[in-house]
Amino acid sequence: MPVVSAKMMREAMIKADEQDTFVASHCEEKSVAAGAINAGEVAEKLGVEGVLPEAEEIMAAREIVISETNQVRGHICHISTKTSVAMLRDAKKRGVKVTCETCPHYYSFTVKEVLESGTNAKMNPPLREEEDRLAIIKGLQDGTIDAIITDHAPHSEEEKQKPLATAPNGIIGFETALAASITNLIEPKHLGYLDLVRLTSYTPAKLLKLETKGQLKEGYDADITIFDPNIEYVYEKESIVSKSKNTPFIGKKLKGKVMYTIVNGRIVYEK
Repeated sequence: MPVVSAKMMREAMIKADEQDTFVASHCEEKSVAAGAINAGEVAEKLGVEGVLPEAEEIMAAREIVISETNQVRGHICHISTKTSVAMLRDAKKRGVKVTCETCPHYYSFTVKEVLESGTNAKMNPPLREEEDRLAIIKGLQDGTIDAIITDHAPHSEEEKQKPLATAPNGIIGFETALAASITNLIEPKHLGYLDLVRLTSYTPAKLLKLETKGQLKEGYDADITIFDPNIEYVYEKESIVSKSKNTPFIGKKLKGKVMYTIVNGRIVYEK
């Protein structure tokens, strides 16, 4: 849920900055956010109300203004539109202390995926258009976007079987984050593996001041993913380890498979 009051957000951002931290903002202007999926042809075809991209962009602009005017840190969660990317790029060029993140689904899919995956492709912010997807990739390439996060949101099949207009937002993302990024960023040569490590591990740890995480280094926590980048496979519902199966990646051909997950030196997953 967004912080509706600009006064409250301003006070929170200033107070957080005084504590050498930041407020991570879910940007959603509720007065223009009603709807199930991104506004446009697909929403019209399915007969559901569409979410205007301005719902994200208006509040992202607000956080940028508060950050710039008060010279405090700000962080914008899961950006999804080309205008959000453009605003953040411009703000960073002016020296505004604002950072942001996106998710694998925003550079892997467009709103058209709803036609195939239904409510398993419904999230908030919603999947956007192809021009937005390409803008997200460009933002990752030029450093406008600081981090990639999953926005992991499990829901039961019963919940997701509700009509598109009333089904809950959210998809699971832990198990597909690496493969989706290899498939849609590395393989097309948009980014390299070191870029991916920086975006998914190193920079998030730095932003959150997790002093023993984000690097393979003596004295740091042994949080390690060992994967085979060359294995190609179709992601099947039956292979999902999570109790929840709500993801549009089901049935998609992916590349890159996790073989071991090590947390604090302990193997917690083995293929």
